[in-house]
Amino acid sequence: MTLEQLKYPIGIFINPAEITPQQLKTWTKDIAELPAKISNLTKDLSEEELSWQYRPEGWTIKQVIHHLADSHMNSIIRFKIALTEEDPAIRGYDETAWAQLDDYSCDINQSLILLEGLHHRWIKLIENFSENELQKTFYHPERKQKFTLKTAIGMYAWHSNHHLAHIEQAIKFQGKFE
Repeated sequence: MTLEQLKYPIGIFINPAEITPQQLKTWTKDIAELPAKISNLTKDLSEEELSWQYRPEGWTIKQVIHHLADSHMNSIIRFKIALTEEDPAIRGYDETAWAQLDDYSCDINQSLILLEGLHHRWIKLIENFSENELQKTFYHPERKQKFTLKTAIGMYAWHSNHHLAHIEQAIKFQGKFE
């Protein structure tokens, strides 16, 4: 496998020209199922196995799980800001620097609990969006792009599956890529 394939095992997110109700339903299901899928994948992993990387110079399984909690916590806040303000600019953060902070050494169960609660609330929001709310936007200054909440649902469904694939990859290769 190439480094690019290891980085993006499911490819990059491509926003479809038309987002159908069925597509939205699939994305919502992907987001809803992530916490259980990660719990099932990692429930029997040892601390050593949690330190396996998904690619050379990549994050460990443990870091990926903590990153998902951080990222999805930021996402639900971005969604709420977009719902309550007119075309707000969201704030980015340095994901790589966050992954080096001491809390990333915590037991993964803390982040799994956080993900379960976050996703429960996030899905409650998403499933009750009106068509008007799905069209609400936020501006991402780092990407210099405006996103609708409808597109953001797709991006975070992709993000969920992207990192789920990273965990599966780390387990499959046992952190060895020679």
